[in-house]
Amino acid sequence: MIDIKLIRENKDLVKENIKKKFQDEKIPLVDEVYDLDVKVRELKNKGDNLRSEKNNVSSEIGALMRDKNIEEANKKKERVAEINKELVDIEEEEDKINAEIKQKMMIIPNIIDDSVPIGKDDSENVEVERFGEPVVPKYEIPYHADIIASFNGLDKESAGRTSGEGFYYLMGDIARLHEAMLAYARDYMIDQGFTYAIPPFMIHGDVVNGVMSFKEMEAMMYKIEGEDLYLIGTSEHSMIGKFKDQIIKKSDLPITMTSYSPCFRKEGGSHGLEERGLYRVHQFEKQEMIVICDPKDSMEWYNKMWKFSVDIFRHFNIPVRQLECCSGDLADLKVKSCDIEAWSPRQQKYFEVCSCSTLGDAQARRLGIRAKGEDGTYYVHTLNNTVVATPRGLIALIENNYNEDGSITVPEVLRPYMGGKEKLVPIKK
Repeated sequence: MIDIKLIRENKDLVKENIKKKFQDEKIPLVDEVYDLDVKVRELKNKGDNLRSEKNNVSSEIGALMRDKNIEEANKKKERVAEINKELVDIEEEEDKINAEIKQKMMIIPNIIDDSVPIGKDDSENVEVERFGEPVVPKYEIPYHADIIASFNGLDKESAGRTSGEGFYYLMGDIARLHEAMLAYARDYMIDQGFTYAIPPFMIHGDVVNGVMSFKEMEAMMYKIEGEDLYLIGTSEHSMIGKFKDQIIKKSDLPITMTSYSPCFRKEGGSHGLEERGLYRVHQFEKQEMIVICDPKDSMEWYNKMWKFSVDIFRHFNIPVRQLECCSGDLADLKVKSCDIEAWSPRQQKYFEVCSCSTLGDAQARRLGIRAKGEDGTYYVHTLNNTVVATPRGLIALIENNYNEDGSITVPEVLRPYMGGKEKLVPIKK
């Protein structure tokens, strides 16, 4: 949610930002909010004048009572009663208009950074840099579900019976490899000075509204029937929500945390679910990183954070690239975002494995997260990035470490988490 001062002082900037995001249908909201804000400030001014009059009249009543001028005092009391009624009406109207302003402000997208490329959708995202040489081996790399099946590592049929489409069992060495990736990602981030956390996996609706747009919520979140609780789609939601309505000492910034959680997503829409594979599923696990910092430091942290993900995937022997998200591909709360995409030697193309974003003070405004320094209180900036998400990261690791004989080379950094194993050998071919 943007600062309403932007609409008061620079409507054209807000409208131009909406155009850059190709959401022209939202442009009328700017004038609507401006007009409502004028009304509510007029009401506030009227209310302030009435309160001032009430104080003066109340003082006069006291003097009249001391002078035994009861008749005139009673007239003044009638005026006080009239003022009180007017104030109640004004306050009710203010509350009604403020609620309407908030509802509209929640829909107006955040101001994007000047460096964000302009484009309509993800097809216009811009490759910035590659890390590692993408290799296509001379031998065929099977579909990841078939590779995993050779290790007896995947059972979607049983998961279909217990849970339905979009769920799975991972087993044996594959399940262990999956957890090894998460454990290494956790330890890597701890070594970078991040505090490890395991957050709640369910959050209240007001936290959901604080961390994401309504459109995103509808597309992603599972609601617990009959309760004000939602299953998290990423631990960023509960990690940022941890600081709801808090005032943080400026000296305690930045707050850097890395969190583990399962993630639950509807994955509705045209892309659908994968029938056999693990690329798009309802449930997965993730190591996340979040930063809460002073506004002047947010871009520096943004660049540090996505580079952490690059480093980790290179340690897994996976070539990756950084892809700058264009304006039309940014969620409404985001100021700037990039994806880290892993190389798929089977498909001979890159696919998303991490997403890094700075949201400016949008989440902080919605959730009331502020810092207190020598110059008073102010809204902090919030950032988030995927460290490792599996099984999507697992797919990239398997493909890029797959050998012609069907075995999988265990990256050196993961061997301590795999009982020292250097290679996984298939059970069946």
